[in-house]
This record gives sequence, structure tokens and C-alpha cells, in this order.
Amino acid sequence: MNTSQIIWLSTLTLTIVAAVLDWRSRRIPNWLTMPGMVLGVAVHTYVSGWRGTLFALEGAGLALILLVGLVLIRALGAGDWKLMGAVGAFMGPILVLFILLGSILAAGLMAMIQMMRTHRVVETFRNMIVLVRGFFTFGFKVHPVISLDNPQLLKVPYGVAVAIATLICCCAAHWVA
Repeated sequence: MNTSQIIWLSTLTLTIVAAVLDWRSRRIPNWLTMPGMVLGVAVHTYVSGWRGTLFALEGAGLALILLVGLVLIRALGAGDWKLMGAVGAFMGPILVLFILLGSILAAGLMAMIQMMRTHRVVETFRNMIVLVRGFFTFGFKVHPVISLDNPQLLKVPYGVAVAIATLICCCAAHWVA
């Protein structure tokens, strides 16, 4: 097994475990994400020295910076955020962008299916309009009703979307190239 395969296998394992935990409990625990991030940095440091450390930190930092706004307004959970940081530590700044885009698309598809299945399409679109208006009016502020803290609202296990996107990117990297 070469280094690339070890990194992909580690990332897939991390995201699949996170997906199972997120599916079951709607939580991704720190005992998974934090060691995942440290391991991603450690592997790249071992393989490429300080350049590898920088590569892993750039990937983790990019993912964390891009998603911090969603965490602050309670549109994304902190476990999901840290999972993407760990994925970034393994994949680096370029591949984490592909995985992030893929996970957003997968989560959107999952949300559309859930909205149609529960007959809450109109309600969800109304909530989205309220959130967008609030963002342009008040900036990054948590909405008192439309957030992860409201148990009445539909929620998508983002860890599942991250695992799907990571698997697709892995297949694309190994079989398309």
C-alpha cells in the first residue's frame, strides 16, 4: 500500500465512522474528530516533513474557516465542522474543496428528499427566505427559531453527506484519473 492509499483509506474510515454515528445519534463526537485531525497532520508530517505539516494545516484551516460562519449561526453543528477540519488535514486544501462541494450537494439532495417525504417543502422554503433576509439585515446572528437548537425542524446528518462526497472523490481520484 502506498502513502496515497493509506491517506484515502484513513479518510474514508474516519468519514464512514462519523456517518454511522451521525446517522444514529445526530452527533459526531470529539473523540473521533480531534484525533482524526491530529492523525492527518501527523501522517503528512511523517511523509513530507514540514511541507506536509503545512499542507495538512492548510487543508484543515481552509475547511474550518469556510464553515465557521455556519457554525456561528447554528446552521451546522460543531461536530460536522470539526469533521471537515479533520478531512482537510488528510486531504489538503485542494481536495477538501471538492469534498466540501460534494458534501454540500449531497446534503442538499438529502434535504430535498426529506422535505418531500415529510411534506414540508413550502415550510422549508419559507424558513430559507427568512434566514436569507435576516442575514442581509442583521448579519451572522442566530435565528431564535430556525436553528439546529429547534427540535421541530428537519435536520440532515451532514456526516453522511461528507462520507458520500469523500467516497465519490476517492473513486474519481483512483479510477477516473
